[in-house]
Formats: sequence, C-alpha cells, structure tokens
Amino acid sequence: MSWEVVIGLETHAQLRTQAKIFSGSSIAFGAEPNAQANAVDIALPGVLPVLNREAVVCAIKLGLAVGAQIAPRSIFARKNYFYPDLPKGYQISQFEIPVVMGGGLAIKVGAGNTAADKYVRLTRAHLEEDAGKSLHEDFHGRTGIDLNRAGTPLLEIVTEPDMCSSTEAVAYARTLHALVQWIGICDGNMQEGSFRCDANVSVRRPGEPLGTRREIKNLNSFRFMQQAIDFEVQWQINEIEEGRAIRQATVLFDPETGETRSMRSKEDAHDYRYFPDPDLLPLEITPDWIAQIQSELPELPQAMKQRFETELGLSPYDAATLTASREMAAYFEAVLDVAGKENAKPAANWVMGELAARLNKEDKEVPAAPVSAIQLAGIIRRVADNTISNKIARDVFEALWNGEAADADAVIEARGWKQITDTGAIDALVDEVLAANQKSVDEYRAGKEKAFNALVGQAMKATRGKANPQQVTELLKKKLGG
Repeated sequence: MSWEVVIGLETHAQLRTQAKIFSGSSIAFGAEPNAQANAVDIALPGVLPVLNREAVVCAIKLGLAVGAQIAPRSIFARKNYFYPDLPKGYQISQFEIPVVMGGGLAIKVGAGNTAADKYVRLTRAHLEEDAGKSLHEDFHGRTGIDLNRAGTPLLEIVTEPDMCSSTEAVAYARTLHALVQWIGICDGNMQEGSFRCDANVSVRRPGEPLGTRREIKNLNSFRFMQQAIDFEVQWQINEIEEGRAIRQATVLFDPETGETRSMRSKEDAHDYRYFPDPDLLPLEITPDWIAQIQSELPELPQAMKQRFETELGLSPYDAATLTASREMAAYFEAVLDVAGKENAKPAANWVMGELAARLNKEDKEVPAAPVSAIQLAGIIRRVADNTISNKIARDVFEALWNGEAADADAVIEARGWKQITDTGAIDALVDEVLAANQKSVDEYRAGKEKAFNALVGQAMKATRGKANPQQVTELLKKKLGG
C-alpha cells in the first residue's frame, strides 16, 4: 500500500536588531564566550527584562509580508524547562496569543517552467529569546557554557502540516529564507545559526488520521533538510511495516551517516507549564503602528514578479528567477534604468546568464560583482544599436569583469571591436568567402543546411567577429539564391 507523508516546519529566524530582545547586550557573531552576556542575560537576582521595540517591528513586517493577522494585544509567557544553557530555568516566549497569526506562503515546487504552485499555510509566528550554547570540545571531558546567544531575538515561524515531501519542505524553506532577507528582518546566515529549521515528520496510510510525528531539530542547510526528511520518512515506514509503533520524539540528523537518531522523548505544551510572564506587560500594537510599518516595507517578491511579467513582458520563469533575491532584483532594475525597458529581455538574459554564471563560479554575491549594473547596461545598449555583436559583447563583459576599463565604450574603442556594418565592405567580404569555400557552396546548393552555417562562420572569422551577423546572413542568402 502507498503511504502519505505529512510535514510541518518550525523555523527560527534570528532578527536583525542591534541588541538582544530583553537586554542591551550585543548580538554580533563571533565574540569570545560570555563576552556579550550582561546581568539580565545571565539572570542575576532582581534584574528585569525590557522588550526590544526593533524585534516587534521585525515580527510585524513578517506578518504583513505573509498576509497574516497582527494581534492588537499579545502576551509573553514563561516556557519552563531546565538545561545548563538556560540560566533562568525558563525561556521567555509566546504561547496563547502570539504577535502573528495565520497567513501563508506561495511556493514553487520543482524547477524551470514545469514548477508547480503550492500554498503553505502558517499557523503563527511568535517572538522569543534564544538559549545559550553548550560547548563540548576542549574542556577535558567537561562541558562549557557560552551565554552570548542567551537572549538573542528570535521569530519562530510555524506552518500547518501542509507539505507532503522533502522537496516541498525545501521549497518552502528556501522561499521563507529569501523573504526574511528581502524584508530585512534576518540575515539568513545558516552557517551562523541565524536561520534554522525543525521538521515535524509523520506518515500514514491514505485516509487515516495523522500519524505520530517525530521532530528533526536544528537543520541548518537545505541539503541536510532534504536528506534528513527522506531518511526519517523511510525509517518510519519501515518501523510501521515491521509492526512497531512510532513514538513521539525529538531527533537529530547526523550528516556523516545520513541518519536521524532519537535525542529524547518529545515534550507537549503542557510539559513546559506555560504561564504569562509577570515581569512583562502585554504587548499592544496599534493600527497606526502597523500602517507605518506597512508603508516602510519594500515591494514584495510576488508583486515585483507580477510587475515584471505585465510591464516588461518577461516570462513567469524569468520573473521568478530575477526576484529570487532582493539584490538580484535591484541589480536588474538598475540595468533597466540605463538600458531602457525596451531591453528588458536582453537585460534579463545577461543577468540570469553571464552575470549569474560568473558570480556562481567565483562564489560571489551580487553586490560584489566586478561588473556594475551601469556597465552591463552599457554593453546591452551597444548590442542594441549594432555597435557590437553578442559574441563581442561577451568579450567586453570579460574585460570589464577583469577591470580593464571603466565602461563598454572604452573597451570597444581600445580593442577596435566596433562592429562592421558598412554594406559595401561586408559585400566584398562575402564574395571572398564564397570564392574561397566552393565546397561549402556546392554542399549548400545540394541541400545541406549545415554548409550555410559554415559559410557564416568563415565570414565572421575573417572579421574576427566584427561583421554584423544579420547582414552577413542576408547577403549570403541573396548571393546563393536562398
């Protein structure tokens, strides 16, 4: 019998604030252990938390971006559990009334023009503080505690169990990862733990109630997420088919073995004995505050994608690729500002093709591209006005990438790459090519189309790619009677 897979994700996004959520300590990454932990963070007697307004703004931005309801009044609660890196003995979080409720994300599952649309519903997004970190290495068999992370502001974003494969889960995680960076609330650095996911996975026979879930904790790469979910799904199916019951548990993924392993039995909400934190007043969010934040949000990816399709005539695939990151979209629009909207398709091809390939090859981000948007626009304009061919344009791009000149015109002038468009000169050139390649002429007239391409190639080679390809093609066809 077939099996159905049911997946929900809980994502912890570290918020881009200057200080922790309830204290003034820095959250900068990489400090010496316990160098960024003050009296509030280490829970000295008598200290009181003070809510960071920046963190609330970040939560509201996320809620608006996903079409959620922003609670006019929300409560902070104490989540009680005991662990060495939690100095208070509880974590300040939100339980019954989170700041963000509902909403969802539209995702694309698959690649290219065959990608399928899916909508993943969100249950909630709530503010909370991070715990510290246990250090197990270089302590001679003991464990050290670093409280630099204690109190770091997190937004936990929880989905409904709407995903039914690891592919869908990764597509959702990638979409959310791009969105939180787009609206500026999280840097998305998965290696530093700024964006990490927990996957709740269960399986069931079609038509049966939801199965018992196991939670895979702290997945900090999309590749590991896919591997972990795939292994867990198959493990659960094997267990059930062999007559063993699935027990609710928290599990870890081991990248070395590609397997999940149980860490502890999974707690339910009542195990944490949630109750409202008496040190924090209810959080009140007014409509005016929401409206102000709404006005400060950038154009969202989905809206920009739609605009690229309707106003610029780009395909859904091109528009989706260009809006995959805010930096890529901004670069593309900066190119259009100079090259003109009439060159939208060539600009899209250059950004998604030559530029993206070089960035990927050299492991660079868009802002670090050696060829600026203005420089690329200059190349596109010179192709459009027939100053250079597409082949020469790639050489110009290479020269600009290597810092050989300030703009496309300077490269073209210095290298003598201006395209030959004089009809008389090209006519004489074509005559020479036909006279020197009688075999190709005969083969073309005998019906071999490839021979014509060879003649075009010979003409372009004779001018080192500077002849206008369209003129060469037209003259060759005319002289050959094609």
